Amino acid sequence: MSAPQVARVREALIDLDDPPQGPGWNHDLVAEWIDSAPLVPAAVLVGVRDGGEENVLFTRRQARLAHHAGQVAFPGGRMDADDVDLVDTALRETEEEIGLPRSAIEPLGFLEPLETVSGFCVTPVVARVAADAPPLRPSADEVAEVFEVPLAFLLDPANMRSYMAEHRGRRHRMSEFLFDGHRIWGATAGMWFNLLQRMGVA
Repeated sequence: MSAPQVARVREALIDLDDPPQGPGWNHDLVAEWIDSAPLVPAAVLVGVRDGGEENVLFTRRQARLAHHAGQVAFPGGRMDADDVDLVDTALRETEEEIGLPRSAIEPLGFLEPLETVSGFCVTPVVARVAADAPPLRPSADEVAEVFEVPLAFLLDPANMRSYMAEHRGRRHRMSEFLFDGHRIWGATAGMWFNLLQRMGVA
């Protein structure tokens, strides 16, 4: 990221020393769509490569997975009992899913949690990924593909499109990005939309 982009993104994040608490920023919407069962804590890594053209890392999930099969996602997953905190969850899951070691990741801060219709409360951890990070090794059991999208593209609200989603008979306007044949939508686009909102550009 260029220095101005780093400053803009970092200023919008929740500090690492003050992890977000409580319901997701989209709680009122999701509460209309799902049952009242407790949500499962989870975390994802919103990783941005340093050096050259800064790119954001995404995965495409395997089609046979139980949740969000075949969708574009940030690497991450549910919190395990052995995880120290949600940053630990995001780092562990990222290493398991795409082979990116903790030593190559510098967490910068949090976005607000997002609730999903599949029953998770997901906290995004925004981080820098070292330019000299080792080659990625996606887990064939979970990840069909890893790809990257330029940060500049995702920070431009002109590249964000709207669509109508329906769940259990209720419709709501959602956001998506289309890049190089990939559709970034659902919870993943919602997390990025939250960043753009916090930056004051959406």
